[in-house]
Amino acid sequence: MNKGKKYLDAAKLVDKTKLYDSDEALALLCQTAKAKFDETVEIHIRLGVDSRHADQQVRGAVVLPNGTGKTVRTLVFAKADKAEAARAAGADYVGDVDYVEKITKENWFEFDVVIATPDMMGVIGRLGKVLGPKGLMPNPKAGTVTMDVAKAVTDAKAGKIEYRLDKTNIIHCPIGKASFGAEKLAENFNTLVGAVIKAKPAAAKGQYIKSCVIATTMGPGIKINYAKLG
Repeated sequence: MNKGKKYLDAAKLVDKTKLYDSDEALALLCQTAKAKFDETVEIHIRLGVDSRHADQQVRGAVVLPNGTGKTVRTLVFAKADKAEAARAAGADYVGDVDYVEKITKENWFEFDVVIATPDMMGVIGRLGKVLGPKGLMPNPKAGTVTMDVAKAVTDAKAGKIEYRLDKTNIIHCPIGKASFGAEKLAENFNTLVGAVIKAKPAAAKGQYIKSCVIATTMGPGIKINYAKLG
């Protein structure tokens, strides 16, 4: 695949053989953001675990101190006073069976986060096949199956992100926008990495963080000195 001139110019700034300290890497990353739009900054962390084993799963959620830079649309499955609490907290959509049917019959996906009270999981269980592959199924570990729907909505709007291993034992997460600048990105980076380190399974043996790379949507990857991450 041919790379564009902006990518090639950005790539010249990055030493591919070097492992950068995170602060230096984030400052460099801001220089490589050459696109006409505000690029998303992503982090990719490869862990020394085996996601095929239940006791080596790494999954959770964390609120980034500076948010993600993205407007988050929330869909809440709740009834009565919990539904009212969700609306009061600023949920974009609140309902129960009506939204299950809207998703299944109309292929409607105008939302980014799904939150549910525990009693609603039976109702939305049949959405598992469509929400699951998109990473949208509510989950207690991510704080999206909860009685405190108001807090879940507030957290989602504030920049709560979920992290989980893919099949190759890598976590991929957004940590903000290039326009945030190095300082705010560093705060988000440290918050996410800290959460991932804290989530280290007891069954994990040997080196936990195997590699760490950051990149903007259109920019080159920058390797982080993972030995200093913990």
